[in-house]
Amino acid sequence: MSGNSHELDRYVALCTPEGRLNPEAKGWSRRPLHRCNLRGPWGRRKRWDYWGVTWEGGVLSLTYADFDYLGMASALLLDLETGRELEKVVPVPLALGFSQPDTVGGADIVFEGLGLRLEFREESRGTRLVTRFQSRGRLVEADVLVARPPGHETLNVVVPWSERLFQFTSKQNTLPATGIVRVDGVEQVIGPEKQAFGCLDFGRGVWPTHTVWNWASASGVVDGKVVGLQFGGKWTDGTGATENGICIDGRLHKVGEDVRFDYDRRDFRRPWRIMTETSDRVRLDFHPAHEKRTKVPLVVAGADLHLCFGRFSGEVQGDGGERVIVDGLFGWAEEMRARW
Repeated sequence: MSGNSHELDRYVALCTPEGRLNPEAKGWSRRPLHRCNLRGPWGRRKRWDYWGVTWEGGVLSLTYADFDYLGMASALLLDLETGRELEKVVPVPLALGFSQPDTVGGADIVFEGLGLRLEFREESRGTRLVTRFQSRGRLVEADVLVARPPGHETLNVVVPWSERLFQFTSKQNTLPATGIVRVDGVEQVIGPEKQAFGCLDFGRGVWPTHTVWNWASASGVVDGKVVGLQFGGKWTDGTGATENGICIDGRLHKVGEDVRFDYDRRDFRRPWRIMTETSDRVRLDFHPAHEKRTKVPLVVAGADLHLCFGRFSGEVQGDGGERVIVDGLFGWAEEMRARW
């Protein structure tokens, strides 16, 4: 199905005063324009800020999320050469003390509790990510600045299931990252020589109880151009909206049609196939190198996440038919099934 949402060019509130989806908020934009003034029923509202930083051999993932009945703060450092995962997850009942801005980058986010410190600090040059935690007897510290180059375009879209159920998402990749990651005092410098990229997933919405989604993202250099891949599937089906796009040297090439994810649910480590439904704009193979399984069983809710890190190969096309041959671009693809 091809998306029929239109491009927005002015600031807009996501919700009406009654908490329903503002009709004027439907569409997508090249920069964040939505003020996410959620008013929906308690327990259905979801807010999250996720940052992923990737470099050759490593991944740093930081999450701060509020689901009304539960808050979640987490940090993960993955060493791709050894497969070592150092992780700290802190659940907070009723999301007590959690606070998030209604706009992308609208305020700092700081969390400290049960051995985990997270900071998302907004600075003039971008967002500074700071974390400190212990895992498996090791102390992890990180201080990374994710830059926002002037004029850099991002993918921002409202997915409307109905007047009462909807989501605003801002997906931002190919953002240059520089900083330091330490494990027990052993320091690793990332960027600019050891090239690294940040990816933001900012989400605010009112969700149905049962959800399934796919998400794929990658950032890197292809033939001298900085290329970002951003694709989603299943959760947008039938809405007329898509969260699919290609970023080439800071310019967004929106993909308005649905993208299909083909993979073996019995073995997520087998190769995936990601392709547009009706055209040749996206034809990619994804070869996982590491799978992270997260299963959260709760009394009234739960989630099952298969997150695979690996490399993309194939071809994508820009708005004017410009072909980009991808060969080993590093990123991730995931399947999420939630009852929340």
